[in-house]
Amino acid sequence: MLKDFYSKNIMGGSKAIVMVFLLMFAACDSPENKIELKREINDPQPISNLQTIKDNNKLVVITDYNSHGYFIYRGTPLGFQYELLNAFASYLNVELDLVVKNSLPEAFADLQEGECDILAMDLAITKERKKKMIFSDPIYQSQQVLVQRLPQGWRKMRTWDDIESHLVRDAIFLQGKKVHIKEGSVFYQRLSNINDETGGEMHIIEDELGVDKLIEQVSNGEIEYTICDSHVAAINKKYHKNIDIETKLGDYSQNLAWAFPLKSDSLRLLVNEWLRSYKKTKEFYFVYNKYFKNSRTTMMAKSEYNSYSGGKISPFDSIIKKYSREINWDWRLLASLIYQESKFNPKAESWAGAYGVMQIMPNTAKELGLDRTSPVDNQIKAGVNYLSEIDLRFKEKVADSMERQKFVMASYNVGLAHVFDAQRLAKKYHKNPEIWDDNVAYFLLNKSDPAYYQDPVVHYGYCRGSEPYNYVKAIFDRYNDYMNLIVENKEAE
Repeated sequence: MLKDFYSKNIMGGSKAIVMVFLLMFAACDSPENKIELKREINDPQPISNLQTIKDNNKLVVITDYNSHGYFIYRGTPLGFQYELLNAFASYLNVELDLVVKNSLPEAFADLQEGECDILAMDLAITKERKKKMIFSDPIYQSQQVLVQRLPQGWRKMRTWDDIESHLVRDAIFLQGKKVHIKEGSVFYQRLSNINDETGGEMHIIEDELGVDKLIEQVSNGEIEYTICDSHVAAINKKYHKNIDIETKLGDYSQNLAWAFPLKSDSLRLLVNEWLRSYKKTKEFYFVYNKYFKNSRTTMMAKSEYNSYSGGKISPFDSIIKKYSREINWDWRLLASLIYQESKFNPKAESWAGAYGVMQIMPNTAKELGLDRTSPVDNQIKAGVNYLSEIDLRFKEKVADSMERQKFVMASYNVGLAHVFDAQRLAKKYHKNPEIWDDNVAYFLLNKSDPAYYQDPVVHYGYCRGSEPYNYVKAIFDRYNDYMNLIVENKEAE
């Protein structure tokens, strides 16, 4: 009886379920629902951009190379955008992957095609741009100004009025003049509006050059006028004393912000949350003042060791280039290693007794024929010879010469023995002993853990693995910045 009761109810319930399913199918078969169903199949919801960044452990950002946003000074990557982006990447706990693009049209195209997560430039928020991308909250504001050259012999003119008589102070007097602007910038719309409002015939020339280069051309007398944001003009005035930046094109400021692809709202919301908090900190004030207020930026701007104005990394670039060829390394990679060791200070000495620009230990230095009085040329030559010896030890263990560089650097820092141990651990735990990142690097990093340094395949015991791990990472991170901003120039100077 009990069996019959369940059988009948289950069968009855099954029929009811079938009837409900048929009714639902009939409803879905309507034209309207077919369209909805098709839309759901063809247009699945995209995975959150923020989640993808976290899964990949990488934030890809396009920025431009200029005098304030991103540059190298005495071997150190610097810049307002650079420091802000590093602070945000640290907050997000992901790696920062910077890509340099000085062409705005190319940068906009890459953003729309999903080639990057953020466009971090001095981007004015405009109605037209908001159709193609979304923006963060404003980071700061700026006004558009005319950049023109002071009259020849201005230093000898008796009064400021004499100087003023040669300068444009009203945009209406730009009629018939050529004004060069960066291609794709908002300056085109502003100048077009001035033309419309004044009935003038100002000639607007869009140029592939960046704003800083156009200002340089004004200073050199190659062009008469250009337009830029007031904060950029103020920085460039420190480079070029013969330019005037006092003529404003309008009485209002514009909001400058970061841009994101249209479907990246989750990332934008997090950036805004972070910005609101970060802009209240002393760190933000320090970073902002460092680039836009501090008088020391004048010295940085004029230095030959500024990648923008001088193009050099260190006083020893020619020596580094010469010896880098002996180990077939990009000279900028060797420069990054030397910066990591000594910040290019020939008199540097560590607590352990390592000395010179290559920070060679006394016993090794003696074998290489060095002492504390040796000139920098000899120091770098000896350091490169030592790197070559290490490279030979890895030649059969790591076939790829580019990959081998990381093994060589780690060994230069911590010694061959610990790196060999990490390779043995990688092989035992089914990782690739010839690949550094996420393979051998992982086991070297964890060689302070008894589970690994007491493993039978380990011959040399405990190692504070975070030191060589971070050493290699820092050198390659800085090398990426050098590649972004410093010309390779294989020829010796």
